[in-house]
Amino acid sequence: MQKIISYPLSVIFIILIVIVLLVFHVLQWIALNVFGYKSHKKVVDFLVWSLMKSCLVLGTTFKLRGSTNVPNDRPVIFVSNHQSMFDIPMIIWFFRNNDPKFVSKKELGKGIPSVSYNLKHGGSVLIDRKDAKQSLTEIKKLGKYISEHNRSAVIFPEGTRSRNGKLKRFSENGLKMLYKFAPNAYIVPLTINNSWKLFRYGNFPLGINAKVELYAHPYFKSEDYSFEQVFERVQEQIESKLN
Repeated sequence: MQKIISYPLSVIFIILIVIVLLVFHVLQWIALNVFGYKSHKKVVDFLVWSLMKSCLVLGTTFKLRGSTNVPNDRPVIFVSNHQSMFDIPMIIWFFRNNDPKFVSKKELGKGIPSVSYNLKHGGSVLIDRKDAKQSLTEIKKLGKYISEHNRSAVIFPEGTRSRNGKLKRFSENGLKMLYKFAPNAYIVPLTINNSWKLFRYGNFPLGINAKVELYAHPYFKSEDYSFEQVFERVQEQIESKLN
């Protein structure tokens, strides 16, 4: 019955999302080219808020729990599991004071209104997952960028989305590069639950009544631990709050 109901709701949702992406694509361009970076960031914050509110059509809610106040007096590295495309707007919104940037696959850098524009012009990096050298070079740039500007980076060590909520194997290379080139960063493990349920039937229809939760574990200073300790700690903490 839920799947049947989800068909008309998904159509309404997709129409809303397309409108939001098209409108904010124009607003982003104006904000960045006329008013500068700070205005662009405010537009992006409102964009992701609008995307999340659009999910109410599907009965989807988003909730933040845990250590919700992360200082912005130094760079931050958010390390998270990955379940759906809506993980990204949720993290941007809940941690907007830390100005998150993302390590994203290069395919997202073109063809998607608003999303591609923000990834290309908002400080995130686009990597070719088939080219390890290019990927690590771009992540190195991101580490230096957040260190210089006291912003934050978000990395998904699984590399791709989990379709059933189960944790995939973590790759260490990207996190190691951020750890090395943002040596004074706070590390914040994040656990995402239930966002995969938005796509439980595939790309269409969308799942309904998903109660998405983002749990922020206590932050810690990267300089207090070796990389091996950081890698083990974030993986254990992320897994500890998975439903």
